[in-house]
Amino acid sequence: MSDLAPTTGGAAQTDGDNRYKAVQQKLKTLGQAMDLASNELEALLRSMRTNAQRSEGLAVDIANAELDRKFVEMTNQVSVALGGAAVEVRKLHETAQEVSGLAHDTRRTHARLYEGLDDIRSSRRERTPKPGFFAR
Repeated sequence: MSDLAPTTGGAAQTDGDNRYKAVQQKLKTLGQAMDLASNELEALLRSMRTNAQRSEGLAVDIANAELDRKFVEMTNQVSVALGGAAVEVRKLHETAQEVSGLAHDTRRTHARLYEGLDDIRSSRRERTPKPGFFAR
């Protein structure tokens, strides 16, 4: 059995706060969550592959012990199912890695584009109009 469990801590808030620092924090949290998920999926993948190989070996042992053929077939089916599930976990792992990389890239791009503006807006004493004010 896997000891993976869903976590709720550290989740990015999905509010309407689009200030520079809030967006940076949300992107950082997303990237870290995806890094963690990727690591956990990698461990799950190794475990599933190991269990699939063990099941396959067990099926051979059952056959050599001349037990009923249905037990050999059921054990082989477990091995095949674990192998198939491992393929899907690998795809999910690759997707988690991709999303993690994109989140980190987006955070860097966002910082490059908007950090200077945020510094200017944050350091002045006067209030700055809300975005879209001048578009009216």
